[in-house]
Amino acid sequence: MDEKIFIKPHHFIDILGAVGSGKRKFEPHSYGHAVHIVAEKLLANRDIILEIELGMDDICRPCKHNIDGICDDKIDISFRPTAPESKGQWNLLIDRRWCERLGLKQGDRLSGRQFCERLRDCGNNITDIYREMPFEKVNQREVNLKKGIEFFLS
Repeated sequence: MDEKIFIKPHHFIDILGAVGSGKRKFEPHSYGHAVHIVAEKLLANRDIILEIELGMDDICRPCKHNIDGICDDKIDISFRPTAPESKGQWNLLIDRRWCERLGLKQGDRLSGRQFCERLRDCGNNITDIYREMPFEKVNQREVNLKKGIEFFLS
């Protein structure tokens, strides 16, 4: 059976952004989530199958903030005061916006490469996705995302 990753759209996008900022090695996090494991799989196999998951994905499952399938973590709202304080609500809001932009929905399957190609083709001007955040932060996120896409597709 081919390996598959259940992933929230923003998790894949955040990994690409980190790669675009120059990060090539992902380390375990104190929260216990699996970003480092998923990132390694994605970078080792660009054609791995991704299944869109808007709930708990393969990154969230081992996290200490995953309480019976609900994220109990909070976000810093000091620079995004109109955003929900709950990280789970914030992530769902961002994931829904990305799904609308990219034509994705819960359960869709595509390769990492195909997802990245959609981002390349539809991921410009992401200010509407992250409209609660200051322009400078969103602009840097977009610069890093574009570099990450280029690296991933090379």
